[in-house]
Amino acid sequence: MAATAAPYGLRAVNHLGGTPYAGSTRMYPIGTGLAENIFYGDVVNVLATGLLTQSQTTGAAAGVFLAGTVGVFVGCTFTDPNSGNVTFRQNWPTGTVTADAQAYVIDDPAVIFQAQADGTVAQAGLGANTFFAAAQGAATGNTTTGNSTSAVDATVVAATANAFRVVGFVDSPTSTVGDAFTDLLIKFNPSSHAYTSDTGI
Repeated sequence: MAATAAPYGLRAVNHLGGTPYAGSTRMYPIGTGLAENIFYGDVVNVLATGLLTQSQTTGAAAGVFLAGTVGVFVGCTFTDPNSGNVTFRQNWPTGTVTADAQAYVIDDPAVIFQAQADGTVAQAGLGANTFFAAAQGAATGNTTTGNSTSAVDATVVAATANAFRVVGFVDSPTSTVGDAFTDLLIKFNPSSHAYTSDTGI
């Protein structure tokens, strides 16, 4: 509910232009033993090694996402080192030692995502830019549910080249523009996504 602070990272809604998001993802490898959690709804990037990791900057002007930012994490699969069974998880558990881990990532730069702001965003925020209220990390997710708890910053700005563009607001019985914790519709700005930026990884 937009009257309550209950952030959830980024959730895919549709594509720019309004066509439905049909659930498409691409798989990216996670290095064995990666010592950080990755939560459902986190922004992720590919390192120079070709392996995936959680993006740990806010995407604000002074720390725009790294060059390899490819999209949003929505789960993973790997062989459980204890049971030997193929496992599907909502999140990547830090330090898991397995040779076949693959992440599911929404990497289409035209996807529109829903995200909650950490305060009120008025109608005048439409078309402005925003970024994460805090850098993603171990504290921006729930290891029980596997979900991200990242919020975007309610201090939206027009001119500064931050990570996300506000393209709309969630309109539902429990959410509307100007709520105490406004639910926004956002997309990656071109310079913040590896597949619309001309900077290689």
